[in-house]
Amino acid sequence: MFESFYGLSHAPFSRDIPTQELYPSPVLEETLGRLEYAAERRWFAVITGDSGIGKTTTIRRYAETLDFAKFKVLYLSDSKLTPRHFYKGLLEQLGCESKFYRGDAKRQLHREIELMRGIHHLQPVVVVDEAHLLDREMLEEVRFLLNTNMDAQSPMALILVGQSELWDRLQLQSYAAIRQRIDLQCKLTHYDRAEVEMYIKRHLNYAGASHDIFSDGATDEIYRFSSGTARLINKICTHCLMYGAQNGHRIIDDHMVKRVIEGELS
Repeated sequence: MFESFYGLSHAPFSRDIPTQELYPSPVLEETLGRLEYAAERRWFAVITGDSGIGKTTTIRRYAETLDFAKFKVLYLSDSKLTPRHFYKGLLEQLGCESKFYRGDAKRQLHREIELMRGIHHLQPVVVVDEAHLLDREMLEEVRFLLNTNMDAQSPMALILVGQSELWDRLQLQSYAAIRQRIDLQCKLTHYDRAEVEMYIKRHLNYAGASHDIFSDGATDEIYRFSSGTARLINKICTHCLMYGAQNGHRIIDDHMVKRVIEGELS
């Protein structure tokens, strides 16, 4: 509805925006560069950030930047992931039917990875999303998974992605054996005021906006409400565009943003 009113060809703040159109913040660009190096070196990496900060979107962008001729990304996201389902999920993505018992499935996965690397010359990159929800048994299994070739080299790059509490857990003494294996840790941060403005403009440009729609005052209010969290920026901007179109406002100012926050989002 609001797309036609503002002359937009796409919804600018939807979740399915193409990853190449994402706002390339300095933190995003640095994280992508470090993760690419982790894939090359088959490192164990941990990415953390607050809820709504854009962790899964970052991983989506990362997966699309890797050379498909060199890497194969295996992605899992399950709040109740168990070691057996972990191996089953990875083997299914490799086109294999998993053995029933955990030990058999683990050996089967290692064989398939060696075949993939030896025959197809592909390096596996395993991404486990929502990793802050993993229990201790599953986190320990991650350590055992990487413990091959007498500790010489990991068979794959492994990336755990989760909310900030994941890193807090890994700081506990009981997780020292896992923490010591981590090669790379990245923390995604909130956008500052200037980045929020660039984020909004980037998304509007992608959608085909011919002029600025949000005033400077509106951006101030969006930043205050969202605290620089991408998910909240998307939400409030979408609600404001709907409100503006319904009421015939070509420019969205700070008063309109406050009205939307108080009436629809508070």
